[in-house]
Amino acid sequence: MTARETGEVTRVSGPIVVARGMADSQMYEVVEVGPQRLVGEIIRLEGEAATIQVYENTTGLKPGAAVRRTAMPLSVALGPGLLSSIYDGIQRPLTAILETSRTPYIRRGVKLPALDARRRWRFTPRLKPGGQVSGGEVLGVCPETELIEHRVLVPPTAAGELVELVPEGEYTVADVIGRVRTAAGDEVELYLAHRWPVRRPRPVKERLTANEPLITGQRIIDILFPIAKGGAGAVPGGFGTGKTVAQHSLAKWCDADIIVYVGCGERGNEMTQVLTDFPRIVDPRSGRPLMERTVLIANTSNMPVAAREVCIYTGITIAEYYRDQGYDVAVMADSTSRWAEALRELSARLEEIPAEEGFPAYLPSRLAEFYERAGVVRTLAGERASVTVTGSVSPPGGDFSEPVTQHTRRFVRCFWALDTELANARHYPSINWLTSYSEYVDEIQDWWHAKHPDWAELRKQTMELLQREARLRQIANLVGPDVLPDQQRLVLFVAELIKNGFLQQNAFEPKDMYCVPDKTMSILRTLLSLYRRGSELIERGAPLVRLRELPAIQAAVRARLEAANDALDRLAEIQDRLSAELDDLERSYT
Repeated sequence: MTARETGEVTRVSGPIVVARGMADSQMYEVVEVGPQRLVGEIIRLEGEAATIQVYENTTGLKPGAAVRRTAMPLSVALGPGLLSSIYDGIQRPLTAILETSRTPYIRRGVKLPALDARRRWRFTPRLKPGGQVSGGEVLGVCPETELIEHRVLVPPTAAGELVELVPEGEYTVADVIGRVRTAAGDEVELYLAHRWPVRRPRPVKERLTANEPLITGQRIIDILFPIAKGGAGAVPGGFGTGKTVAQHSLAKWCDADIIVYVGCGERGNEMTQVLTDFPRIVDPRSGRPLMERTVLIANTSNMPVAAREVCIYTGITIAEYYRDQGYDVAVMADSTSRWAEALRELSARLEEIPAEEGFPAYLPSRLAEFYERAGVVRTLAGERASVTVTGSVSPPGGDFSEPVTQHTRRFVRCFWALDTELANARHYPSINWLTSYSEYVDEIQDWWHAKHPDWAELRKQTMELLQREARLRQIANLVGPDVLPDQQRLVLFVAELIKNGFLQQNAFEPKDMYCVPDKTMSILRTLLSLYRRGSELIERGAPLVRLRELPAIQAAVRARLEAANDALDRLAEIQDRLSAELDDLERSYT
């Protein structure tokens, strides 16, 4: 982008700057402010005055400073080299900045290309010159990482006759690899990369129904509250309930092809853990480093607040780009509450009339703009692909009635409510099974039935058992569990086994941090068969105390920790052992 001087600063209020002499400007145009050329974006126009949202620290900026226009909206560079990279909210490469500045802090005005212009990529064309091309078609491919083949796309805005395309060879993102002659006779140059405005959704051919689950490896999610590929979910919870760990687990283990992790306003030490852990994590599907299919966007709480507002748009735009290549992409936004707080601060500096709890009146529409960019689509190239979005929410004091949580519920169909009491009891993931829900169950049940026909029935039985246990627990707290009949005490007993042996999952235990669907279903079948057979035995006169003493029960509870994902024979052995012990007990009361 080339900038030209057109206006001057008249007012500075934190990240909000007012400039005059901007009559020819456009909304959401990128400008450079002051002698250090701080990156900003026009968010209001009144006559020749422009209100600018500056994405860097404005300390020292004063009236009279020059403002330079770029005549371009805020855009991101999309091309090979995005994977394994770490960016800030406006797509500045943090690793490259660290290498050049020799300081852990980002100097104001620093500008480095998001994609390394010196790196050469092996490009193999898939089209031949002379044919007609349209936006979204695959020009060719290059190996971006060992795990992902990068499909170089015709920009969505380009269409016409492909008059030139380079042969197979090594090229940089700055090299012209082809030309398209439009219907108007103009020639458009093609590169390995192109730019796209972050606030504009990328076009698709059609939107499809989300009917395939995103397998996360978290038992409580996959069975009780599943999310579909292309779905939108929220992870709300108070301080210390494990939102970030839940997001990390989803990013590490979900079966999406590409992961885009957006750290939006989180504490620096949490993002440091992400930045240091992810390069060391081994992808369970390939054995390669997980970073080879991951993009990290870090915008910590001590970075400029305006950049926090735009970072989730940067993340979702990168996700849509890989979706257009035909991949399933998962976006983790941690946390949307910090993003909403940035909106509130900027709105206050703009002197807008506040709505609930000081948030701007357009908070719901901004949340909708973000979550509605999720979905399963038919790309312009005709492939089925998806973007799945999960955003964590940090309600103050764990109050789910606050505006961000309430408005988020309107735009997501999967709600994993984290519970402070469960977290205090060291029950993780602390997803409350009574207040969480998923509206994707009906859409994805055909997929589950093809692999496990009893999935829906087992899920229903588990939910009913947990709900009965909650009601009985209230009675037991008043009068004591010993006065309840054995049938009701059996409900309490088996529900406790399900909590400890199924719903609870250790993110740091190698055999338990990730659970394949076959292992998940095997554990659940074992525990529910205990309830069914136990209920029949109690009806025949067997006391609950005899049932509780069966040695195989403890083995069934420990199965999640002792049986690996590929050791299904071990789970079958536990199930057979429990069945044999129940048969022996049944013969005693026949």
